[in-house]
Amino acid sequence: MVGTLLHIREQLWDLTTPRVMGILNLTEDSFYTHCSSCTEAQILSQAARMWDEGADALDVGACSTRPGSTPVSEEEESARISLAIRTLRAAYPDRILSVDTFRVKVAEQAIAWGADMINDVSGGQEGMYELIAQARVPYILTHTRGDSRTMASLCDYDDMMVEVVDYLARRVDILHRQGVADVIIDPGFGFAKTVEQNFHLLSHLDQLQIVQAPILVGISRKSMIYKPLHTDPQHALAGTIALHMEALNRGASILRVHDVREAKDTIKMWEMLQNNL
Repeated sequence: MVGTLLHIREQLWDLTTPRVMGILNLTEDSFYTHCSSCTEAQILSQAARMWDEGADALDVGACSTRPGSTPVSEEEESARISLAIRTLRAAYPDRILSVDTFRVKVAEQAIAWGADMINDVSGGQEGMYELIAQARVPYILTHTRGDSRTMASLCDYDDMMVEVVDYLARRVDILHRQGVADVIIDPGFGFAKTVEQNFHLLSHLDQLQIVQAPILVGISRKSMIYKPLHTDPQHALAGTIALHMEALNRGASILRVHDVREAKDTIKMWEMLQNNL
């Protein structure tokens, strides 16, 4: 695992021990939980539960990017993010908040409202890298192809691992040259990848360490888990835990999850094993 210190709000976030990022969805078609019309009280309730379970950060998303989805308007996404970030920042001034968005304007607004980092599943649209460099916030860079409406048809690779590593390495270099110091890489499980390709990616995740950036893994209750198990997202927790353990073995620094307590327990068990090798 790449031992990295991230700079977040003039503090250091030590990733020597893997961290857990809780998912707070404000979308209407999340495959697990959704809250597109959440009140402040509902947002605070969800956040409080994840903080109590040990979340190190929360990732707030207001525009679905799952394969096949249609993005909401920028105005709607912005309104949802504004409510959530303003509410959470007022209640939790010292907690780490990430915003999941591919839109530069929404990212800019979210940072102004108090977001600490940007999780961009698009790989960086025009103007995003410049914004991140100016704002001096950590940036989560994701491997993908196309967008939510086209990615399912873009799964043909000559060598998927070579392309993923090259894609991330090249963009990390661009980000560093533009002045972005803190970059986290996400190999993009489920983004332009079949179930079989997702498992191949996970089993070779350690190859991404050559990029020299912390690795975020977002596989919680995804179709790569529930489809082979012939079940649904609601019944995919055991499979998620199993694959989280493998992700940790392969170098993951951050687990982005729906189930915070279970992820924290998985990390604890992984640490016990590491201490006895």
